[in-house]
Order: sequence, then C-alpha cells, then structure tokens
Amino acid sequence: MISSRQVLTRRQAFGHALRPALAGTLLLMPAAAWAADWPERTIRMIVPFAAGSGADTVGRIFAEELAKALGQPVVVDNKGGAGGVIGTTEGARAPADGYTLLLTSQGTMVFNMGLYKAPGYDPLKDFAPVATTGVLPNVMVVAPTNPATTVADVIAQAKAKPDQLTYGSSGVGSSLHMSGVTLEQRAGIKLQHVPYRGAPAAVLAVINGEVTMGFFNAPTVLSQIKAGKLKALAVTSKDRTVMLPDMPTMMEAGVPDFVVAGWLGYAVPANTPPAIVTRFNTEINRIAQIPAVKEKFLVQGFEILPPSSPEAARKLIADDQAIWLPIIAASGAKAE
Repeated sequence: MISSRQVLTRRQAFGHALRPALAGTLLLMPAAAWAADWPERTIRMIVPFAAGSGADTVGRIFAEELAKALGQPVVVDNKGGAGGVIGTTEGARAPADGYTLLLTSQGTMVFNMGLYKAPGYDPLKDFAPVATTGVLPNVMVVAPTNPATTVADVIAQAKAKPDQLTYGSSGVGSSLHMSGVTLEQRAGIKLQHVPYRGAPAAVLAVINGEVTMGFFNAPTVLSQIKAGKLKALAVTSKDRTVMLPDMPTMMEAGVPDFVVAGWLGYAVPANTPPAIVTRFNTEINRIAQIPAVKEKFLVQGFEILPPSSPEAARKLIADDQAIWLPIIAASGAKAE
C-alpha cells in the first residue's frame, strides 16, 4: 500500500520532470499562436518608389488582392527617393512581426549595393525574401521635339556631343539608372545621369526638355506615349513587350547584349516568423497566377514569373549581385 507521503513525493518528482518540458512549450507558444492568429490588423506594404511609378502600380494590384486573401487591409506606403534606399532602409528597420511587407526590386536589392558605400541595409542579412513575382521592362523615350527616331540616332547625338546628353531616372540605383549605364557601356558613349525623386518627375523632365531622354517602366509612360507627349524608341527587355508589340528591343535596335528587365518581388524584415513568410509566399504566388489578375499585370507590361520559393528569391538576389556588381564597379557609377 502506497502512503500519502509516497504519493506526494511521486507528484513532486513528476512536477520537476515536467517543468523543463512545459517551459520549452511555453517559449514556443507565443510565436506559434502569433502566426496562427496573424493577421489581426492592417498590414503596411512599403513601396520604395513614388506613387504612379510602374513598381507602385504593380504593388497596388498585389495589395488589393492580399487584403482579400488575408482578411485585413493592406495599405501601400510610398517611400520614394534615392533609388529606393529610403523606403528599403525603413523596411529593414521595421518590426519583424509580419505587419510590414516590402516591395523589392533588382535596383534596391542588387544595384544599390554597388552604388552606395553605405546604403543602410544588407539585402541578405536584414531581410527574409518572400518571392520574386515578375519582370518590368523599361522603355527608352525622348521628347517629341527631339529629331531622333531610333536608338542609333541618339547614340550618334551622344558621340557628336560627348558627355552632354542627359537622361533622367527615379534615382541612383534604379533599373532606370542602370539602363543608362548599360547603354553607355554597350554603345561606347558618355551620358550625364540626372536623378529625380521618383519616376513621374523624371518623365515630366523629359517631356519638358529638361533632360534629353529616359528609360522608364513601361506602365509609367504608356499613356504619354499614346498621347504623343513622349516618343518611344525601344524596350530594354530580351523580348518585345505585349504593351508595345511594334517597339523593337534594344538589341534589335542595334545595341548588343542589352537586356535590363528589372524584377520585382517581396521581402519582410529578418526574423519574421517562418510561418508568416510561408503564408505571404503562398498568397503572393497564388495571386500572381489568377487569370484576371495576370491580365491586369500584362496590360501594365509586368510579366509574371513562375511561382518562386523564399529560397529561390534569396538565390536570385545573390546571383544578380555576382553579375551586376562588377559591371557597376567598371562603370564607375556612384550615388551622388
């Protein structure tokens, strides 16, 4: 027969054995419960480019669909300037709680690493990449008053007036800027880069004749091209874009090895719970493949890529840095 004292002793021993297990469980519960209950409030999507830019248009389509999927508002917060550095840095410093989603680009995650001595963030350390969604080609445009009708004409102008032709962009490190750098290298010319705080301001500068030309995301300038306010000369993608099917690529226009089709994707601050990263990845990939949504993107000139994993998104950043950083170094381009 077991005495009451023995029962008490056994209960105490069981309690001591259970305590470490309970402690471990309790440590895991907050994160697990957090992920299970998420989201409980508004999610902020930082778009590190000006409102009205091509990246902003793409971001807003995703924001609308994510809000439906997650059952909470997804508010776009434009933080443009410095080639996306301002907004991306803010994204890096945001709480890793799943309520900040950053729109990423080839410019912010790759180009800026070669252009800025200290951009304020490390793409592979400060972020958990979520997915790569698609590519957004640029269009080379000049003002209607410019006599140039082909890319060859602009190259001839540049060679006749070395270092005098100007091109506007949304800022140092953007794909718009790197399109100009690529033209300089491939055509053997020298241009002057004029950065603006956002693509819309740079587009207006081309229209008004403040700068000679510019490379802009296709959706940013489509209406101006159709209205005759800008003259399109070529697209920077490998293949022609559905938005301007009659427009030659830069390679078709005679510039060898010229492909700049900047990708866009998403990331969250490092240490965001993996379950939340996975949920974002699942929803973003699903949204990108919805036929009606895909059609919206195609109209905007945004070409959807196949679904990607967070690991693939991280690898793309690392691989692109290996390709582009030497090119940027050779160009001597630096952030002003």
